[in-house]
This record gives sequence, C-alpha cells and structure tokens, in this order.
Amino acid sequence: MKSLKKGAAALLSTAMLAGLLAGCGSSDNKPGPAAEVEVAKEGFPIVNEQISMTLTAPDVGIQNWKDMAVLQEMEKLTNIKMVFNNAPKESFDTKKNLIFTSGEYPDVFYAAGLTPAEQMNYGEQGILIPLEDLIETHAPNIKKVLEENPEVKKSITAPDGHIYSLPVIEFNQPWYRNPLWYNGDFLDALGYDKLPETTEELYTFLKRVKEEDPNKNGQADEIPLTSVNLRDIRTWLLGAYGIYEEEIFVDDNDVVHYTPMLDGYKEYLVFLNRLWKEDLLDHETFSQTAEQKKAKAQNNQVALFSDWNAYMTLGGEPSMDDPMFLPVKSEFVDKAVIAKNKGVNTGAFAISKTNAYPEAAMRWVDYIYGYEGAMLFNKGPEGVLWEYEDRDSLTKKYLPVPGGGDREDYRATLTPNYGIPAPTISIPEIQKGLTGEFDDWVVNESKTKLLDNGARIPYPTLFLTADEQGEVTMLTSDLTTYVRQMEAKFITGAEALDKWDSYIATLKNMGGDRMQAIYQAAYDRWKNS
Repeated sequence: MKSLKKGAAALLSTAMLAGLLAGCGSSDNKPGPAAEVEVAKEGFPIVNEQISMTLTAPDVGIQNWKDMAVLQEMEKLTNIKMVFNNAPKESFDTKKNLIFTSGEYPDVFYAAGLTPAEQMNYGEQGILIPLEDLIETHAPNIKKVLEENPEVKKSITAPDGHIYSLPVIEFNQPWYRNPLWYNGDFLDALGYDKLPETTEELYTFLKRVKEEDPNKNGQADEIPLTSVNLRDIRTWLLGAYGIYEEEIFVDDNDVVHYTPMLDGYKEYLVFLNRLWKEDLLDHETFSQTAEQKKAKAQNNQVALFSDWNAYMTLGGEPSMDDPMFLPVKSEFVDKAVIAKNKGVNTGAFAISKTNAYPEAAMRWVDYIYGYEGAMLFNKGPEGVLWEYEDRDSLTKKYLPVPGGGDREDYRATLTPNYGIPAPTISIPEIQKGLTGEFDDWVVNESKTKLLDNGARIPYPTLFLTADEQGEVTMLTSDLTTYVRQMEAKFITGAEALDKWDSYIATLKNMGGDRMQAIYQAAYDRWKNS
C-alpha cells in the first residue's frame, strides 16, 4: 500500500509541475529567426510584421490578461502579440522558482518581483540578459529617467556592472508602510482636538478608548489598537524610539544598524507589552486576518489601525474626518524618526536569453516609462474611465464607470497594473485634473505629518555581492524566525523582558553582528560608487 501511495504522490507531483510550467517555453510562439525582423528605434509600430512573445506575471484573477483593453491596445500599437502564461499572485513565487529550475523560460518576466539575489544569480548564469546596452539604443524614456536620476541607476545596477531588470519608480508615494489612521468619531467623542505627540499621550488616548465607551453602545467592546502580526504598525511605533526600519537601517552618521539588537528595540517591546497587559493592543493581533480586522473596524470598535486610506478599513465613503497618525516620540529620543518609501524597487521587468527579439521587448516596455504609456497602464485607455478636458495642458476628468460600480474595481479589468509590482513610473501629470478634495487632503496629511517632519529612506535599494547575498540568505532564515518568535513572546509576556541579555547573546551567536557588517559594507560601496 505504501508503494502505491508513493506512486500516486509522484504522479500528482509531476502533474502539478507540468501544470505550473505549461506554456512557459517560448519556442512554439516565434515566427522565425530574429534576423528577419527589423525593430524600429522610434515610433510605432515597433515591428512591421507581427511577432509573438511569451510573458509570465502574477495574476490577481480579476480579468484574463488577453481580454484587458490596455494589453489589446498595446498589441495594436506595437504589433507585438504577448502570449500570457501567468500564475495566481498567491502561488507566483512557486511558479517562478519552477521556471528557473526547468530551463523553459518565458521571453519576458513582468511584475515578477525578481529579488536582487535572483537577478544576480540568473543574470550571471546568462538566463536574464543585461539590459544596459538595450536601454542605450532602444529605450529613450528609460535612458532619460536614469540620466536625470543617477541614484536610480545606482540602485538597479548589479555589482558586476550590469542591469538585469527594470524598476518600479514611485517618487510621489512617501509611505514606507500604509499609514496609521485614527477613527475620527472616537477622537470627537473623547474631546480630542490635537493628536497625541508622545508615546505617553498615545497610551493615554488608547486607555481612554478602552474605558470611556467612545462608540457609545454601552459595552466595553472598543479595541484601541489593532494589527495583523504587527507588520502593519511596527515601523510606525519603532520610529518613537529612533529606529527607521524593522531589520536594517542607516543612521544620519552613515552607520548601519541591525534593529533587533538595539536598545531602542527593547523599549519598543516594553511599550507594546504595556499595551498588551492592559488590553490596549488587540489580543488577536498574532492570529487574525486582514478581513477579520476590518470586520471589527466596520462594527465601530477600532480606534487606531493601518490601511491605504481610513475608509478602506472603516467602510463607507472617503472621509477627511479620520486623520492620519502623527508619529509620536518617546522619552528616549528628541524626535520621532519616520521611514520614507525608497521610491525604487528592482525586479519589475526582465528579458530572458530565449527571447529572439530583445530590442522589440525593450521598446515595448520603454513606452510605459513615458507619459503616454504610463497614463495608459495607470488609468486605462482614453475614453473609458477618463478623457481630456484640455489636451494641451494634460488636464483630464473622470468619466462615469461603465455600468456603475467602483472605479478601481473596473480599472482592474482594464490594466495589469493592479496589486502587483509592475514596471511603472510615477509622473505627476498623470493625475492632473483627476484628484479631488479627498486626494488633496491625503497628500497634505502626508506632507504635514511625515515629509515636513523629516521622513527619509531607511536604507537605499542596492545589491549585495553574490557571496554577501548567499551569507545573508542563510543568516536571515534563522534570525528572522527567532526575532519574530521572541517579539511575540516579549509582547505577550510569554517571555519576560529580563531575558533581554540572553536574547541578545543568542542573536549574536546566530550572526546578528555579521548581518550588520555585511549591510554596512554594501552601503559604503553603494555610497562611494
């Protein structure tokens, strides 16, 4: 019986592997040798005779990519037919790993989230081709971006001098993590006309939420602060203790720190343990889902929480009555520190060695890094959800959503740039005429609460060397597991904080100091490059 079960398992595994890899190869989709195709260096179409390429990406499952209006428009414009071999977003990393193991590569990887380690590994093996020469000859938009932003070029260039992927560039988004938001009704009920500015003032507010029934239902059911595994609130609270980021950050003196070994991290744990003991931090923080968190908020129970915008958790329409969290400071620092979005994420677009038309692929993606292409991929085709009011000034207006419903939900059926790290660039003109009073309010909240208070990038986007990356990968696996386990134990009281010295000794034995040294060397190399 055991042998039969093993055989069945092997067949099932083989079938699953075949299913995930189905269509990843590109040999069946090319019309002929690349030499027969002339690629225009400017203008459209990119090629006179239609060519075909395979594309692999994570799929959020809202619309089949072949039916998306944006991608159909791109096929007409460029004369390049993309054959989509995607996998659900949730299982995409598994598919990506299987692809690289199989040797059957798509022509292009789109929004694949290729890590620096993957780029270096598969770039040095020749699986991903270098892009810098193609950028020079066939990507005027990307070339301009890199010339105007040398920091971006530094961040996407591997230690061997090659660029193996194109980035997501979002200079206009300041948030390192989604902000925290206050329930404005609770603030009003408790008589707050000024937000907490220190950890003690924050503690007092949370305590009052617990004790004074701000939702006015006569029950002690309020949840002062809620979270999902702390990931959504950790960075904001660490800032109260002079810490920019939960793992690695560089201070104002160019010294790199491994956060879990810092005294400030201990004080952060002390504060959250205090909140936990007094039932001010949701006791389901380490077990609940995002949906469960939202259900509590929409039952008018939650005072402070994280999301892209407050109404997305609280329900209802966008409201300017629920203010963004003002980062608080503790007694251990002169001011709170605030992490800012890096603005650059590598790994958004890469070309494999099996692509017979790399110049055409580069022309295709370069369009996205200019205004017209960014507009198309960001908002969908003109005349569907938007139109120009004044084309000369690029002023636009929204159109009614076809059939009614939510604009973002409908946009997700038009473009692949929804919920995935797609190649893109934030161009201010895209939003001209399309922002309303609420959007402007959010921008102002971000400016006054974060940017005006010194928000900065904790640690730049950069590459480690192959040896450094290998060592960090090994160290991180055990260190991160241990740190997260101990964080939960210290906060919930399962482990007493008087065991801190033992905890630090364990981290050092596991390589915490070495992690810091590796990232210091990488930062110094990046800064001086």
